[in-house]
Amino acid sequence: MRGKGLLGYLIIICLVVNIYSGIAFAIEEKPVYNPATVEKIMASASVSELKAKSYILMDASTGQVLLENNSNERLPIASVTKIMSMLLVMEAIDSGKISLQDTVTASEYASGMGGSQAYIEPGEQYSVHDALKAVALHSSNDVTVSLAELVAGSEEAFVVLMNEKAAELGMKNTQFRDCTGLTDVDHYSSAYDIALMSRELITKHPKILEYTSIYMDSFRNGEFQLVNTNKLVRFYSNCDGLKTGFTRAAGFCLAATASRNNMRLISVVLGEPDSNTRFAETRKLLDYGFANYESVEINKKGDLISDISVKKGKVSKAGAVIGNDVKVLLPRGQKTKIVRQVSLNEEITAPVKAEQKVGEIIYKIDDNEICRVDIVADRDVEKINIGHIFVRMLRSWFTLGKV
Repeated sequence: MRGKGLLGYLIIICLVVNIYSGIAFAIEEKPVYNPATVEKIMASASVSELKAKSYILMDASTGQVLLENNSNERLPIASVTKIMSMLLVMEAIDSGKISLQDTVTASEYASGMGGSQAYIEPGEQYSVHDALKAVALHSSNDVTVSLAELVAGSEEAFVVLMNEKAAELGMKNTQFRDCTGLTDVDHYSSAYDIALMSRELITKHPKILEYTSIYMDSFRNGEFQLVNTNKLVRFYSNCDGLKTGFTRAAGFCLAATASRNNMRLISVVLGEPDSNTRFAETRKLLDYGFANYESVEINKKGDLISDISVKKGKVSKAGAVIGNDVKVLLPRGQKTKIVRQVSLNEEITAPVKAEQKVGEIIYKIDDNEICRVDIVADRDVEKINIGHIFVRMLRSWFTLGKV
């Protein structure tokens, strides 16, 4: 009997260990940030030899890649997935489909999500505003699913939208299976693709940074504390986002963004060996970008290049102006080497539409093109008709008679 009893205990212990292992697989490990350890890792790390399986450093304004390694490799990304979820939620808000004041009602399905959660109950209600805090700070899987259901009706329908958006953004190495990142099998992205969706989120919907930059807040009227999993919001100057991730398959991941001197950078590291290394190597990448590059505004939209003749128009001239802001990221000390190569039509024929292309400027450094921009007409010019020709003739005759 004692042997059977001992065997029973062993079976129970094995079951508990297996259950715990399954849960640990899904739970995003509590992010660790030890300042001394992070500084030590940074001191020994080189941006050319990071421990991350994949990484990238991108300029948010231009999309220019400053550093990368294996940036197109398909890897599991854990809760970094929620960047796309936040993007679709912000699109729904900015389009008027939903509002920050709308009420989210937790479904039984959403409340059953494992991993990081706010422990919502079926039928529990909260605002979209509060839900975004729970997602951005605490990476709450249950709240993320409830937002997905609000936007698309179900998580399944929301995931369809996620993959459609990924295709629209040119994310060629991405496939989503859920809106949380709990799935590792056939759910993947790349450092480059994550940088693309991060750039779309923070440049098109900058209000999200009001949430991702919060370090501590609460959910459920102060009953549930929220602490940002992205410790760089507290420990790295001007960092205001974006999203951490961890599962055993994905390792420690982080997409981060920071802004200094009119320049915003996006850093992505995937498959880091531990939490401190994740934060240290992200800091190393951002430090490299801010130390070695500068944002240069060459021209502003509407800057006048010259006047251009208009044939057969009600007026004889129009302004030829810069079509868009021209902003580039350059290695420090290079901006004085920029040369403009202007190609402009000598004349155009009416009718002319405002914003119609009439030429272009190519910007070069040492004969290497760094960017180009269209030169456009600054106004509409209607084509002259017989009546206008007759009026012109009369004015000419009267003018001659007065001489």
